[in-house]
Amino acid sequence: MLDAKSPDGTPMFTAEKAVCPVHAPKDHPKIPPAKVGILLANLGTPDGYDYWSMRRYLNEFLSDRRVIDYSPWIWQPLLQLVILTKRPFSSGANYKSIWNHELNESPLATITKSQTAKIAETMKARYGDDVVVDYCMRYGNPSTRAKVRALIEAGCQKILFFPLYPQYAGATSATACDQFFRVLTEEKWQPPVRTVPAYFDDPVYIDALAQSVERAYAGLDHEPDLLITSYHGVPQRYLMEGDPYHCQCQKTTRLLKERLGWADDRIMTTFQSRFGPEEWLQPYTVEEVKRQAEAGKKKIAVIAPAFSADCIETLEEINEEIRESFEEGGGERFTYIPCLNDDDAHIAALSRVIERNLKGWLD
Repeated sequence: MLDAKSPDGTPMFTAEKAVCPVHAPKDHPKIPPAKVGILLANLGTPDGYDYWSMRRYLNEFLSDRRVIDYSPWIWQPLLQLVILTKRPFSSGANYKSIWNHELNESPLATITKSQTAKIAETMKARYGDDVVVDYCMRYGNPSTRAKVRALIEAGCQKILFFPLYPQYAGATSATACDQFFRVLTEEKWQPPVRTVPAYFDDPVYIDALAQSVERAYAGLDHEPDLLITSYHGVPQRYLMEGDPYHCQCQKTTRLLKERLGWADDRIMTTFQSRFGPEEWLQPYTVEEVKRQAEAGKKKIAVIAPAFSADCIETLEEINEEIRESFEEGGGERFTYIPCLNDDDAHIAALSRVIERNLKGWLD
């Protein structure tokens, strides 16, 4: 029997015993019944916040040419001899401040597991035992390689690969797909595959975002002067080279504003997580919140539509570093609106996206 467990450790599916195909000779390799695999993919997480766990994770992440595209002859000596000597300490401290100590894992891991389990329940109700749902990380564990192998061993003869990034970027969606296709080159029997495109303007995603804003505002005893939609930044150069990320972020904000029925001056787009010396997409969130506070916007809310799950960039960077910058500028009321995470509206939206992309395979 091929047994798989859900992210919380309980059985998720049990594939029937593999059998020899009809009319095949008795010594033919046994094959499990055919299924469709759904593989969710997120950015990644270190195994721990200690120095060596952080160094392994950062080395894999920062060695990706999709993330840092400088010449390896220049970048790798700097990375190995300088950055990876110091940064694991500071990054480890940041992770420690938001770590899920009860489960000994990062919040991103905890949330992604929960998302996977809930989507698996939805898919089982819709398609029965014809699908297998699992998740992987682009960097760290569980690896894309391990999860693709597990799906194929479970009998998945078709795989739908779903990078959990609403907006497409070369440094997120593309590198996740790169790794997925790279792993497939190792398979003797390579399954037909599909990849889910960016869903930045999908009405079900926009509605889930809007619901989260409405719930957050309803729970406040004040009306924020401004909602800042903070997206992970990329170098400005990427936009000039054809990456659609900036445009898709702007459209998400516009559609969210329209769904909420707001005027233009109640919401704005910014970009966070700048790294390195070159110019990145602007305005920078950490600078803009301070400028807004100095200009009289004393009550703001911040939401991060580019992240499908709360992680170091939201729980530490937004809720600590960016909050502090706002308060330094004279800001008084700072509200962070959590990512959609495993909220029911988000699970329903992701499931709808999956169902559309399964058309023709499962109807």
